Amino acid sequence: MSQSNPFPDPTKLPVHVAIIMDGNGRWALKRGLPRLAGHKAGTENLRRVIRACVEFGIQYLTIYAFSTENWGRPREEVNGLLRILEDVIDRELKELDDQGVRLRHIGRLEQLPSHLQAKVIEAVKLTQNNTRLTLNIAFNYGGRDEILQAVQHMLRDGVTAEQVTPETFSRYLYTVGTPDPDLIIRTSGELRISNFLIWQAAYSEWYVTPTYWPDFDKQEFQKALETYANRDRRYGKVSSAEYEGNHA
Repeated sequence: MSQSNPFPDPTKLPVHVAIIMDGNGRWALKRGLPRLAGHKAGTENLRRVIRACVEFGIQYLTIYAFSTENWGRPREEVNGLLRILEDVIDRELKELDDQGVRLRHIGRLEQLPSHLQAKVIEAVKLTQNNTRLTLNIAFNYGGRDEILQAVQHMLRDGVTAEQVTPETFSRYLYTVGTPDPDLIIRTSGELRISNFLIWQAAYSEWYVTPTYWPDFDKQEFQKALETYANRDRRYGKVSSAEYEGNHA
């Protein structure tokens, strides 16, 4: 795989890519299919993107699969999404493990059906020593809920106001041990954060494409990475080129 990697310079690649996988329902409706068919197609596409991450050398991938607000969708769709998650674990776990993918769940696991909780825990445990790619699955996840829980846990642990630093706060988030996302991709063209990684995305680069998630293939992913590689990340400062120009 490494021989075909179009990114020979790893310093030009994001370490952590996060994706808001949007547009499944519209993809299905455009084809006269039920919304759940779009979610299934999106799941099939995820397999291709994970393989591309392994090939390109991306170290962390976080996918937004189900938000804390998605429980408000029609019951049939919610149940279908839960079945899809379970089916993915049953069908894909061995291949992901063989590929060296480490699975992590971020979100409220306790609100999932007990048998599904057990399968998620088993998948996380089985792959915990893999190092090629860490895949964070945000299922029943909300950025505001994550922040509130972090504050509640700090209070329970007796953390004082003077002890609250960005580093301390980050240790109470679901993503502890994972670097903040360098690049966040949103498919389907919507311009919303959608309650995703609110704290972690403070200085992330964004890439928005009108392509629906089921059609966001390896070539589209490569285009997003190439766009990122040509950006100058400033973190609130001026670029080195601007600084040098002002002092020439």
